[in-house]
This record gives sequence, C-alpha cells and structure tokens, in this order.
Amino acid sequence: MAYNLFIAYDLNEPGQKYEAVRDAIKKLGQWHQFQYSLFYVNTIYSPNEAYAAIQRLIDANDSLVVIDAKGGIVSTGDKPLIAAINQIWFAP
Repeated sequence: MAYNLFIAYDLNEPGQKYEAVRDAIKKLGQWHQFQYSLFYVNTIYSPNEAYAAIQRLIDANDSLVVIDAKGGIVSTGDKPLIAAINQIWFAP
C-alpha cells in the first residue's frame, strides 16, 4: 500500500540536525520539498513508520508532524513539477 504523507518539522536549539532529518525523509520514497520544513512523500511506509524513522533523529524539544493525506490535489507552483506530483498522488 502506498501512502501520501505530508511531513513537517521544527528543529529548535540545541542540536538542529536539518541535513539528517531531510535525508531520512528523502529515503522514505518519492518526495517533494514544498517549504523549508514541509515535504510531500509518496511511500510504502505507514505514517507511524515514517514518524519513527524521523523521530529518532530529533530532540525532545523539536516538533514533528506526519499527516496521511487520503485525497487532495496540488495546483500551485511550477506546473510541470505539480503535474508530476499529481501523477504520483493519483497512481493506483
């Protein structure tokens, strides 16, 4: 089963390990970084599994959100890129 996940995080001082967190997110599957700390990922990993893979890298005072998006469409931004994301999103 594939999941469409939105992953967002805030890394507070000390120990802001941005590269490690981004690398962990990118390893989950096909991804797009919408904003500095907001990613879309199409993955075989459940929200709980994705959360656990990233959570082990962050500090107790950081925040992490993993949202399983059951439906939606992205319609702003670079049109060729958005078309590619929508194709992944709606794939069987």
